[in-house]
Amino acid sequence: MLAVATGRERATLIADPRAGVEPAAARAFGDMVRRRLRREPVAYILGRRWFREIELTVDRRALIPRPETELLVEVAIELEPRTVLDLGTGSGAVALAIATELPHARVTATDTSAAALELARANAQRLSLDDRVGFVQASVPPGERFELTVANLPYVREDEWDGLAPEITGFEPREALVAGPSGLEAIEAVAGAAGRGALALEVGAGQAPAVAALVGEAGFGEIESRRDLAGIERVVTCRR
Repeated sequence: MLAVATGRERATLIADPRAGVEPAAARAFGDMVRRRLRREPVAYILGRRWFREIELTVDRRALIPRPETELLVEVAIELEPRTVLDLGTGSGAVALAIATELPHARVTATDTSAAALELARANAQRLSLDDRVGFVQASVPPGERFELTVANLPYVREDEWDGLAPEITGFEPREALVAGPSGLEAIEAVAGAAGRGALALEVGAGQAPAVAALVGEAGFGEIESRRDLAGIERVVTCRR
C-alpha cells in the first residue's frame, strides 16, 4: 500500500527505509491503512490483483481472484482446447488468463451478474483481449458446444457464511460465494446442463467426493481431482 501511495517500488522502500514521504502520499497511505483496519481486502483497496500473467482491475462487483483458481487455467493449458467456456467469470480472471496463455483458443465467459460482466469486459478491453473473449449474461449458453468448460461457482453452504473472515463477509459479493444449504447447488445445476467435452470445477475443501458423485450421475467419466498448494482437493475434472 505504501508503494502505491508513494509511487515507488517496494524494493526501493525496503532499501531506503528512512526516505521521507510527501504529505499527499502520507494522506493517501493513511486512508488505505484506515480501510485495511476496517478489514477491507488489500486487493480492493489497491483496485488490482495479479492472476498468473495478467493484472486485473478488481472491485466489489466480483470476487477477488484466488491462487487456487489458477488450477483451472492449468487444466486448460494441458488440454489445449480450441473452444472454452468459463462459467461464473466474475472479474474475468480465468477466461482472460486462458486467452492469454492459449492464443489459439476461443473463449466465452458467462456470469449471471451484469455488474460482474461489466468489470470483466473492462478488464478484457484493458488487456486487449476483447476481440478474443466473448461475454454473455447467462449460465450455460444453450445450443453451443465447447471442448472445455471451466467453472468457479459458488460452493459455500449457507450455514458457513457467518463463520468466514470479515474480509469476505463484509466486502465480497455473497451471491458469488453462497450456493445454498448444501453448497453444491450451483455445481449440480451446471453438471446437469453442461454438454459434451471436458469439465473442470473448482470445489470447496472436502467437497471433491460429493462433486465426483454428482458429475458421475450426470453422465461424466474419467473423473479425477487435483490438489492445490495446500494439499486440498480443489478441482474436479471429468469428461462426457
